[in-house]
Amino acid sequence: MDKLKLYLIGFLVAIIAIAAGIIYKWGFWMLVRIVLSLGFLGLTLMLGFFLALTLYAESWKYAGLLVIPTALSAYATYLSITWQKLKIVGGIIVLFVLGLAFGIWYISEPDLSLTDRFRSAESLERAGKYKAAARKYEKKGNYLKAAEMYEKLGWMESAAWAYEKAEKYERAAEIYEQLYEKEKDTYYLKEAHEYWKKAGNMERAAKALERYAEEEPWFWEDVAKLYEELGNEEKAREAWEKALEYYKGEAQEEGVFWEDVGNIARKLGNEELAKEAYQKFLEYCLKEAEEDPMWWKHVAEAYEYLGEKEKAEEARKKYEEYRQRIMKSNEETSNFPDNAKKDEE
Repeated sequence: MDKLKLYLIGFLVAIIAIAAGIIYKWGFWMLVRIVLSLGFLGLTLMLGFFLALTLYAESWKYAGLLVIPTALSAYATYLSITWQKLKIVGGIIVLFVLGLAFGIWYISEPDLSLTDRFRSAESLERAGKYKAAARKYEKKGNYLKAAEMYEKLGWMESAAWAYEKAEKYERAAEIYEQLYEKEKDTYYLKEAHEYWKKAGNMERAAKALERYAEEEPWFWEDVAKLYEELGNEEKAREAWEKALEYYKGEAQEEGVFWEDVGNIARKLGNEELAKEAYQKFLEYCLKEAEEDPMWWKHVAEAYEYLGEKEKAEEARKKYEEYRQRIMKSNEETSNFPDNAKKDEE
């Protein structure tokens, strides 16, 4: 059992013991008196704090709403402590319970006016109150109608969300493509790609991702793979070539990308470029291995790419030696407390 559970159990035992002690010494109603007094005192302090905060912020509307419950709670505190007019105390408790229930009900539909809460979604739609109608349709689980309401409002992202909930993925994808045309934000193309995939329309998914990659070129490799899955070799090759150009540019700044250049060049049948890229990747890995032996693993991979099996095996042995040293060091560290204990014994 962890410490938190022990503390909780201890706290509960202490509370029960105190309550039992009060009942034994002064009777059950003294316990009720203390609980009510402390409860109303805490509520008064909390309401008073928020009242002071709203007054400081000059939020007169909310301050006005807090004045009455704060005063009632303070009065109930006084009556509980002095143990008089208990019917009034009971009435205040009922009032607060009803207020809490009303608050929860009101918060459940924060965008609706008090009158709209009692109207049906269809009635609100006929009245042209599309926002309220959409909320009502959502609550009923009719996301298709909710989406229609959002479209009438021009809230296209909300409409796309509702179409997704209604499993109308094609329409959601179309909306995101329209939003891209309007906003020129590539995020919408990425979303369109995802929804076309959900809809099972992989051709449209590939086209959306292709447009996305035109502005975010690190996705050309994903485009190429998707066209390969579709069996469109021509489009796949075009995408691989664009991915190659992207990685060549990245490799000039960060040598680790020469591996990607080599892999794609080999895939496209350009063995000369592939060999050149793998050689540069090897040089990069050897330099990194001087500082971090973990890179011997990648040195081995680079030699494998270049067909130098013996050197690849040598690099792999160096990596394995490094890995064994790390494992031994970790074992010694993890066993240290046990060893120390044995030494003490």
